[in-house]
Parts: sequence; structure tokens; C-alpha cells
Amino acid sequence: MQNLAPIALFVYNRPEHTRRTISYLQQNLLADESRLYIFCDAAKTDADKPKVEQVRQLLNDVSGFKSVKVVLRDQNLGLAESIISGVTKLVYEYGKVIVFEDDLLSSPYTLQYFNDALTKYANHEQVMHIGAYMYNLHDKTLPETFFYRAATSWGWATWARAWKNFEPDVDKLINQFDNLKIARFSIEGKMNFWKQIEQFKAGKNNSWAIRWYASIFLKNGLTLNPSQSLIQNIGHDGTGVHSNNEDMYHVQMARKQVTQFPDVIQENEQAYKAIKHFLANRKGTLLQRVRRFVRQQMGR
Repeated sequence: MQNLAPIALFVYNRPEHTRRTISYLQQNLLADESRLYIFCDAAKTDADKPKVEQVRQLLNDVSGFKSVKVVLRDQNLGLAESIISGVTKLVYEYGKVIVFEDDLLSSPYTLQYFNDALTKYANHEQVMHIGAYMYNLHDKTLPETFFYRAATSWGWATWARAWKNFEPDVDKLINQFDNLKIARFSIEGKMNFWKQIEQFKAGKNNSWAIRWYASIFLKNGLTLNPSQSLIQNIGHDGTGVHSNNEDMYHVQMARKQVTQFPDVIQENEQAYKAIKHFLANRKGTLLQRVRRFVRQQMGR
């Protein structure tokens, strides 16, 4: 009998996304042996109340797991605070946790991947995060899984030993960066990670994820990732708190079990280059960008 990690699912006001996320989770191997904790944030505004209520109604009859516990917040915490407090609670109770939000479809093998990796790297201090989403990378010769510096937030897992390094105070994080670290942190300027830190500092976003990645990066931590995504994000349809209507992050989900994990604990240079190439070219040519912009303006 495996000692499986609990699943934390964070939901708010998207009943249809939540229903689909749970439905895909139920189809996972190990679902029936896993404990599911669903954290429901309270409505921020009166306008949000009906949808929040719909989500809560939907959760009354969730089955297919070893146990289901629904945590109803009576005050709005916001996504970041909700996730930080929920993860902290479970990680100290169980020593590890698997984290989902309400807009993530999973492969039937996603829970298996998380639990196998959580077991394999339980005592490797440098491995701090397991991601399940991966961009649609051009390089098809990558190993099944690899280590990389940045943390993805669409379906992930971690241990208490790593989470204790989470630094929520953005000033403490910023003070540890110099120009060289900023360049390495932002994948040589190919991703706006540093800008996200600055925007958080300026009160323009409320991202827990960028602070978690910075916390990992500053500890020289690594994240494990699959070369073929085990998650599909369905939130980029304009419905989410932090999402835009974008299709560049659309992927074909892996349909087979992950069986290979790296034994050498270091960043995979080939994977780093493949990700850097994707990030540099993800917005397409100027013509493709203009077309996408026009489509968005027309609300298509």
C-alpha cells in the first residue's frame, strides 16, 4: 500500500471548469486511494455569489476518492492566500501535497507520476517541486522527465521540507537578486518572470507562484518536469482571475504512464534549451501576433 500524497484542489466561481477538473481527476489511477481536500474561497463581490454557490452545490456529491473533505471559506482570501494556507496545512499534516486549481484537466497517469516522483526524490533536498504541465516543445528527443530551474504552477507537488523555504515577502526575495541572477531567473530574458516579481511588488498581481519559483531559485533548487504534458489548462478562455484568452499554451496530453525519472540531480541542458526556444518563439511571427490581437479584440 503506497503512502499517497493528499490532493489539494482550489476552487472559486467556475462550476463548469471545476466539474471537468474533478471528472478528469476521478479517472486517474490512484484516485480511489487518494484523499481529496477541496478548498472553496468565499465570494469577493455580490456578483460572484451565485457562481460560488453553484460550485459549492456541485461539491456535495463528489465521489471516487478515498475521502473527500470540502473546506468552505467564510471570507474571501484570494487565490494566493487560499493556496498558501491550504498547501501549508496539508504539507505539515502529510509531509507532501499534490496541488490542483479548478481549470486543470489531468491525464489518467498524473497522480501516479506525482506519487512516484514524490517517493523517489523524497530525500533529495535540491529537488523542491514537481510540475506536471509542459509546453508543447519542438524537441521530441528529450527524456521522459527532466530537471529544470523554473516551477510551473498548473498541477504540481512538493514536500514539507521544500515548502518550508517558501518566502512570501517579496522584498526579502528581491534583496537576494543581482543582475546575473535576474538573467538566469528569467531564462535569459525569454520569460517575464522578473517582471512578475516587480508587478507583485507594485501591487499589480497577487501571484503565489512567482514567489514560490523565486524561493526555489534562490535555494538553487530544481523542479522535475515531464517532456510531454500531463495537464491541459482550460482556464485560458478569459474566465479566470489571472487568465487571458490564449492558445499558445495548448498541449496534447500524454496518454501513457511516466516510467523514467532522472538519477542525476542537475538541470537538463537540452531541456533548458528546448524551453528557452519555445519561450522565445511562443508568440509567433509579427503577422501571427497581429492576427491573434485582432481576434481577441473581436472577442472570438
